[in-house]
Amino acid sequence: MASQHKKPHMRIFSFLALLLLPLALSGCGLFSFGDSDPAPAKAIKVVNTAYSQIGKQYSYGGASPSKGFDCSGLVYWAYRKNGYKIPRVSTAQAKCGKGVAQQFAREGDIVVFKISQSPRGLHTGIYTGNSKFIHSPSKGKTVKIDTLRNNYWKNKLVAVRRVVR
Repeated sequence: MASQHKKPHMRIFSFLALLLLPLALSGCGLFSFGDSDPAPAKAIKVVNTAYSQIGKQYSYGGASPSKGFDCSGLVYWAYRKNGYKIPRVSTAQAKCGKGVAQQFAREGDIVVFKISQSPRGLHTGIYTGNSKFIHSPSKGKTVKIDTLRNNYWKNKLVAVRRVVR
């Protein structure tokens, strides 16, 4: 008779466990429900470092103010200047840190765009807040601010990565 008494409790426990499973998994990085806290000062420093390069010429393979920047070179340089070791190339930057939902992007997060069908067809920049990001766009252009509201970028955004927590 004691075993019959436990069954309703076990059903309730099983039901609650299923409801809470996504919350438990979110701590493992499988799900990201976001983080609406303001960006820490260290993340703002990364953004300000990138801002200091507005107007610098795009340079394929470039990762310094003296040589110019490609997209991932700017991200790499800005993080490195602030003591963060992140990968140099965009395909690896697309996997570093922790993924967050687009609506929870905050200053200093890496934004990743799929710009071609090539396996290496990724473009990265640094989110600056208010749906804007800084990046080194392409040959013949300079480091600048763009908006995620622009259909070109909005339709190509595939990930937001948080390195600074």
